[in-house]
Amino acid sequence: MTIDAALVREQGQTFAVVVVRHGIIDNTAEANNAQASFAPAFNYVPIVLMEQGHRGRPRYYGRSDIIRFLANIDFRRLPWKRWDLN
Repeated sequence: MTIDAALVREQGQTFAVVVVRHGIIDNTAEANNAQASFAPAFNYVPIVLMEQGHRGRPRYYGRSDIIRFLANIDFRRLPWKRWDLN
């Protein structure tokens, strides 16, 4: 499985932002399962899920302090890369 994600180290925190398909974050159980499934790949740092709406605007699911931080930056500036989770 290949995913697009950013491993972020900022203000003394490390967390991962993982792009998911539209609709995942609308279902709490599914979003929580996705976070749990990605956690081992990122050494169990907090996982924030991101999906893009129809206009390209990001929506996030995860810890509220991290989401507040992400809301104030341009998501395109995150260190995105493609991760192979096989």
